[in-house]
Amino acid sequence: MTRTTGITWAAASARRFERQFLAMSARTGTPVADVADAMLGVHAQVLSAAELSVGLRADGVTRADVREALWPTVSPTAPPPPSSPSPSPSLVKTHGPRGTVHLLPARDLPMWCAALPAVPDGTAAPAADVRLTEEQARQVVEAIADALDGAFLTVDELGEEVVARTGPWAGDLVMPAFQTMWPRWRQVLHRAGQCGALSFGPNRGRRVTYTRPPHFAPLPPEEATRLLVRRYLYAYGPATPQHFARWLAAPPGWAKARYAELAAAGEIEEVPFEGAPAWVVAGDTGFPDAAARDEPTRGVRLLPYFDAYVVAAQPRELLFPGAAYRRALAGGQAGNFPVLLVDGVVAGVWHQRRRGRRTTVTVEPLVSLTARQERELADRVARVGAVLGAEAEAELVIGEVTVGAHA
Repeated sequence: MTRTTGITWAAASARRFERQFLAMSARTGTPVADVADAMLGVHAQVLSAAELSVGLRADGVTRADVREALWPTVSPTAPPPPSSPSPSPSLVKTHGPRGTVHLLPARDLPMWCAALPAVPDGTAAPAADVRLTEEQARQVVEAIADALDGAFLTVDELGEEVVARTGPWAGDLVMPAFQTMWPRWRQVLHRAGQCGALSFGPNRGRRVTYTRPPHFAPLPPEEATRLLVRRYLYAYGPATPQHFARWLAAPPGWAKARYAELAAAGEIEEVPFEGAPAWVVAGDTGFPDAAARDEPTRGVRLLPYFDAYVVAAQPRELLFPGAAYRRALAGGQAGNFPVLLVDGVVAGVWHQRRRGRRTTVTVEPLVSLTARQERELADRVARVGAVLGAEAEAELVIGEVTVGAHA
């Protein structure tokens, strides 16, 4: 590792690739929670995309390994008897950064479930005749935690338990939603996830189930937010308060204040990054030797929808250069398209479709690929098929991706 004072995009990209298991995959046997830890959470609004995010970073890992880490119990309808306690999950599917569903290491819940509720919420409060009082919200969250302890429940089953534990007011149909009305208690479903009372279980057919994550003691909120800043900078630094705020969907002023606190305490330090000030964890100024020579990260990678690296790595205009900014972003939002990375930057989009035993991956490059890069791309496509458990080797098609964003 070389210590450098003026940090370029190539240097930052090379170090991020190393820390994200993108330069070299995690070795066989590496726990999937370690991979999720390195990514600082795995976006999982679409579970298959999360399975790919993890599996493409770890040798031999498939979607089955990710699901085993999430739900070690065999069936949400038949939990083991009390005399045979179920193993604890190492991953938890719950509400994470930006309020979106993520896979988080269970061991990190004390940080996440203290830091996320501490982020100011900029959304408008429901109307007075709809909203819960703070005391009612507390009762509902407590009821959710009690009802889900050791159980897997659908939202309707959970609603019955919440009303039984609180009162009829919790079940009042007052929330407009998708041409119907939801009960009052559901307005704190997201809050219950962020504070550790609720997580997602495996689907029961087409229906989502919920369960309670392993019990834990949350960190003090101030300690948790300071730790989260340092963890973010270790994974994605150098980065500014604005980068952190964008990743977390936090108010920029709040993020700037957190950076100022850590800088004053000597926990982070300012460095020049692409000619402007940014921050890293104090003392964390070493970069790979190739990066010090300003050599780009070589090779071809495929990353799925909302991969953590694509969403978090900044500045975005350097990760999505030229035509990639127009083709691979949706109104400036990253993650709506699976992307092709060539030498460390976005250079195309892709889409996979499975029909029966066949998986076809269509890749639309925005640059000319060499013969070596096409061979490497074929290997990456084969790995996509292996992670998703395709019975036959995935087929690579180089051509236009005709589906829209987040299709």
